[in-house]
Amino acid sequence: MTKNNLGIASILGLVTIILGAFGAHALKDKLEPESMQSFETGVRYMMYHVLAVLFINNSSLISEKSKKQISFMFFAGILLFSGSIFVISLDIISAKNIWFLTPLGGLILIFAWFITAIGFFKSIEKH
Repeated sequence: MTKNNLGIASILGLVTIILGAFGAHALKDKLEPESMQSFETGVRYMMYHVLAVLFINNSSLISEKSKKQISFMFFAGILLFSGSIFVISLDIISAKNIWFLTPLGGLILIFAWFITAIGFFKSIEKH
């Protein structure tokens, strides 16, 4: 499972760079400044959590079971948080229809960080 998580995270890292370049070059003159700022926030948070998945899945301090749970939560959080920001910023779907996805994704990301902290603290107790 760790190899799958690393592969998925690597692909998401690639997509993050593409989205960042797309935003910087193709959208800069097309989006209102507020929408552009939101789009950039989605890209930034996506990359933060891609890097977190890469780090966690390369750590020997967290159990395989926890790596699986944490990675799943980070992937779900990225999809809901960043994904909803992207579609709202690009005016693909109205914020009125999916407004709840962004905070739900943020809550999942927060919970994933909490589980990560627990995993690291458990490893301290064992050593």
